[in-house]
Amino acid sequence: MDIEYSTIILRLVSAVIVGGTIGLERAYHGRPAGFRTHTLVCTASSTLMLLMVYQWALVPAEYMSTVRVDPTRMAQGIMTGIGFLGAGVIMKESLTIRGLTTAASIWMTASIGIVIGMGFYFTAIVASVLTLGTLTIFSWIEKIMPSLHYAKLTVQFLQKDVMSEDTLCSIIRDHHISAVNPSYHLLEEGSVFQYQMTVRTEDTTNFRKLAEVFGDLGPVQEFSIIPIGD
Repeated sequence: MDIEYSTIILRLVSAVIVGGTIGLERAYHGRPAGFRTHTLVCTASSTLMLLMVYQWALVPAEYMSTVRVDPTRMAQGIMTGIGFLGAGVIMKESLTIRGLTTAASIWMTASIGIVIGMGFYFTAIVASVLTLGTLTIFSWIEKIMPSLHYAKLTVQFLQKDVMSEDTLCSIIRDHHISAVNPSYHLLEEGSVFQYQMTVRTEDTTNFRKLAEVFGDLGPVQEFSIIPIGD
């Protein structure tokens, strides 16, 4: 098999275009792995698969009978390596985890690069459209559909002014927020009593309203409401 340079250029340029297009969507949303990262991932995957396609041109004729090839092994190696890159964009900030969608888009971009390298253009086009649709249209759907928002609530009282759990939960429910999994802690050698619980609501503004109430509530020494998830 002769190396078809025009085909190689077409496939690599296609990988650059597809990877760059997906990367632009991630860059627009301010993700650390954006335009250049996705472009390089897709191009690298396509390059390695081109090696599989044209390897016969690189093997001397006298060794042809001894060579056994499984094209899927190269794809498996690429996807294993991409797993490390995807893990690098997942960040934990306090109780919030960010970057899962970007990691998934990198993995998908590598898959598209593989099929481009193999010359399956129709599959690559369909996969690219579906990927961009998932990142854009699904994001809009997530924003308009009702969903529960979670946060970690911590409230501290002086031991002599501690509020009962029933009273505290009543204040929380008044703001259309439900509380689960309460825990109790004594701090500063028993002078401070602390409640911790997971709270949830369908409207994140309820967290702000609850924070305003706690800020004006005399017995509350200190509190925090930290969102969970992203």
